[in-house]
Amino acid sequence: MQDNRFVTPPKTNPVIARLTSLAPGILLCIAVTLVSIGLQHVEEGVFEHPYIEALVIAILLGMAIRTFWQPSQILRSGIAFSAKQLLEVAVMLLGASISFAAIVASGPVLLAAIVATVIVTIVASFTISRMLGLAVRMSLLIACGNSICGNSAIAAVAPVIGASSDDIASSISFTAILGVLMVLGLPLLIPLLGLGASQYGILAGLTVYAVPQVLAATVPAGLVATQIGTLVKLVRVLMLGPVVVGLSLLAPRFSETQGVPAKPRKFDPFKLVPWFILGFLILAACRSFGLVPDMAVGPITKVAGYLTVISMAALGLGVDVRVIGRVGGRVTAAVTLSLVLLLLISLGLIHLLRLG
Repeated sequence: MQDNRFVTPPKTNPVIARLTSLAPGILLCIAVTLVSIGLQHVEEGVFEHPYIEALVIAILLGMAIRTFWQPSQILRSGIAFSAKQLLEVAVMLLGASISFAAIVASGPVLLAAIVATVIVTIVASFTISRMLGLAVRMSLLIACGNSICGNSAIAAVAPVIGASSDDIASSISFTAILGVLMVLGLPLLIPLLGLGASQYGILAGLTVYAVPQVLAATVPAGLVATQIGTLVKLVRVLMLGPVVVGLSLLAPRFSETQGVPAKPRKFDPFKLVPWFILGFLILAACRSFGLVPDMAVGPITKVAGYLTVISMAALGLGVDVRVIGRVGGRVTAAVTLSLVLLLLISLGLIHLLRLG
């Protein structure tokens, strides 16, 4: 009789294991996407124009499902992957449709306006948070998150200033809700304010939190708005580097103002630029030097669009609207007021400087 006590079980390929774990959640997001696209086609058949894009339908449908049903553990990893990594791939692919000539053409006025908006909003948001009685570190997290790039900025700034896990969780939780609301609500300003495609792209780039969310918010307004919005947002994200460097120099003072020793981590400049932004810039460079042919831009943009809808379905499935009720009132007020201020500053700059 064979002794099986020492038989080594066959090894599972880690790639296959990873795909197997992600597949159920991704398939759920694709199913929501297919329903959303189908509903958009129904709209087109009835009204000859989709008043609500598949991208928005996917978010709303995902949020509705999430409100009445909690996805099981086997689905969550795939949903999280679709909401983050697939959307990052979509942003990277968008670089193939933008050349550096567009950056040069944006002019020094727009670049100066972006830098000024970030600086003024950081100072104003920090002041609002402190006036509401929030601690220095929490105020800095809210200010940087609202002014630069949402959760990514919070994650980058938190270790530098020695923020606690409670501070990080509190500041990120409501930012996730507002990020979705911005994607859904910002396009409504186009007819209300009579914004052109370029103006709306600038507004989205200046106000929407994350780079992928800018893509989601501008796709319904057309390719011009998407290109300009992404360009403005990328310049805004680049402000994260100088801000984090400055905060790392000021970090020792936080322990004096808070009465608690700060434990800042070592500043690592290579973690400031996400991989998909590097990929975006590489593809933009390839497009600028003619390495991406014109005939390839259309299919690449279409793939990016489908990935975006899948990601928005995942984003909706991952957002529990009841989170609002569990976030502190002062944090909620600080984040909301900071966002309203950012919108007003951005709209003022667009009209004052006649941008777009």
